[in-house]
Amino acid sequence: MRLAGRVQMIRDMQLRNLSPETQKGYVYAVAGLAKYYHRSPDQVGPDEIQDYIIFLLNVRKLATGSCQAVMTGLRFFYTVTLGGDSTRAPLPPIKSSRRLPEILSGNELERIFGVTTNIKHRVLLMTTYAGGLRISEVVHLKVTDIHSDRMMIRVEQGKGRKDRYTLLSERLLGELRAYWKIKHPDPWLFPGRSNMPMTRRMAHHIYVAAVKKAGIRRKGGIHTLRHCFATHLLESGVDIRTIQLLMGHSSIRTTVRYLQMTSKTLQGTRSPLDLIAVPTAQPTPQG
Repeated sequence: MRLAGRVQMIRDMQLRNLSPETQKGYVYAVAGLAKYYHRSPDQVGPDEIQDYIIFLLNVRKLATGSCQAVMTGLRFFYTVTLGGDSTRAPLPPIKSSRRLPEILSGNELERIFGVTTNIKHRVLLMTTYAGGLRISEVVHLKVTDIHSDRMMIRVEQGKGRKDRYTLLSERLLGELRAYWKIKHPDPWLFPGRSNMPMTRRMAHHIYVAAVKKAGIRRKGGIHTLRHCFATHLLESGVDIRTIQLLMGHSSIRTTVRYLQMTSKTLQGTRSPLDLIAVPTAQPTPQG
């Protein structure tokens, strides 16, 4: 992407108050297109844009959600920054398959936390689960976001650039205090290099390593802990509206999908096979 085009695109995004993560994703999407064709994206035609998305899907094997994110960034560049119409980037929605995440049991979570001996890593994972935090939210927590007097965690500028509060458990508070006495983090609760926030990649690596060490064979990354938070609250009887607020979901429909993952919901439903009288099969001699 030409420098002038990048600068203008960033300016357009800033004027619309898009989050830093969104800005980074949009620039990455356009830069990827330019790198693929080895020329400025303003010289790439509509058919070539579609061919690039097909390449991402069929060759790079990107998930549909990742491709949708690339398409959103490209649409912004061509329709907003270049001032074109939607036909410049004719990208229809991609039909995606919806898969339910695998939910860890309480026993499995205990094993994950138990095998994590590095105190910063342990508290990072516990905080993610206890507050139902996104990976970008937990790595950007500051020490001052822990409100022990109100037993809340303040999430500053979460997804959609919205602030919210979530739960601070008594057990987590004890873990945080022990961690602070040893490490004295400031200002970031989980600092990375050069006293910057820990990277999302590092947080994900910590989770994957802990799951492997615990001998748990389930798919998913650190975001699994957020899914577990919502599912376990539902199973304990917390109402869906409260969970929506704690999770920071804009739509209740996003929260409702966790009903599909609760064992309580399924265990309370009898199979139709149990409602009919089926004679007990009698063993028959073989041969």
